[in-house]
Amino acid sequence: MCTQRATRGSEPASNARCRPRASKSPPSRPCERCGGTMPASEPLRGRGAGNRPAAPATAYSGAAKKLPLALLVFFSALLYSQIQPPPPKVPGSPGGPPVTANRTKLRDGRHLAYLESGVPKEQAKYKIIFVHGFFCCRYDVLNVSQGLLQELGIYLLSFDRPGYCESDAHPARTEESIAVDIVELADNLQLGPRFHLMGFSMGGEIMWSCLKHIPHRLAGVAILAPVGNYWWSGLPPDVYQEAWYVQFRQDRAAVWVAHHLPWLANWWNTQRLFPSSSVKARNPAIYSKEDKPLTAKFAQRAHNKQVTQQGEHESLHRDMIVGFGKWGWSPLQPGNPFAGVGDDVKVHLWHGVEDLFVPVALSRHISKRLPWVIYHELPTAGHLFPVADGMPDVIVKSLLLGDG
Repeated sequence: MCTQRATRGSEPASNARCRPRASKSPPSRPCERCGGTMPASEPLRGRGAGNRPAAPATAYSGAAKKLPLALLVFFSALLYSQIQPPPPKVPGSPGGPPVTANRTKLRDGRHLAYLESGVPKEQAKYKIIFVHGFFCCRYDVLNVSQGLLQELGIYLLSFDRPGYCESDAHPARTEESIAVDIVELADNLQLGPRFHLMGFSMGGEIMWSCLKHIPHRLAGVAILAPVGNYWWSGLPPDVYQEAWYVQFRQDRAAVWVAHHLPWLANWWNTQRLFPSSSVKARNPAIYSKEDKPLTAKFAQRAHNKQVTQQGEHESLHRDMIVGFGKWGWSPLQPGNPFAGVGDDVKVHLWHGVEDLFVPVALSRHISKRLPWVIYHELPTAGHLFPVADGMPDVIVKSLLLGDG
């Protein structure tokens, strides 16, 4: 403390106490009271002294700046976990479903499970491969009567499409790859250079891919109530509008997501915030008057649980992603794939007017654009007409004999 007394003309005592001594003194700093100086080691006194450390304020400010980033990372991780599909349960692997079917190995190492019926292929006059639809499997082959199979000498082959039942999943599946799978299946089972094809619903849409990519292997094709892709080029706006708005709103949303946001398909089809696909949910409202009595045939299937036993993503969701995805070409493009081959190869297209799954407007327009397609329109039928009693025989006779 300063002891010098203030004199006239000298500094005030309050200032004198802060004047540094002439002798060695520690570093000084400004005095907050008088503007003089005082030892740097002396603690600050007075208002606010000693209670404003800078470090805590800086730490708090830094944490506040990092909070939005932390929240972004957290919610991104949460979203990723929700949209990321679980891996499929591989048939025959530890924890996966057992293998009970006959299976054949493809060149890429995958297996296709298949089911044979009819006469032995060595004795067959006709060899038909059936391609099942959405939420189905090899057991859902058309129930052609044994009498007709024997009478015409028909060998009938069905198989689980990739990801369904006991066929290995194919995450890289495209509209073309399934046509290649069919050729490999036929070659592995030695069906010969040409065979007939039948496809129902989503399997019917696959028939267009086969006509595009493997026409040289086809002896004839029956396309039954085929799913259509609303983004095929060449589809007029009025036909698009008619077909698009026949669907229920939740089905339009599911199809839109599959086309534009395929990475979101798993979340969209498993979430509970909004109604998802009525087709996937088997909503009773989607069945026509003639369909409703036929639904019992699907409800009573012994293999219902096996259809999606590997998981829904590589079966149902993958079907939607591929079926409604970007194809790069359109079945509406003119040109007969069998031009120059002869008139013996026929393509039959069947559709029910009351189909609430797949609007008939799509098949009507396709039949007008492709004059080489033989169109059969059933005025009172819905989507499930191929499983109606007696209808499988009618379809097969039309395909093989030209009847109907």
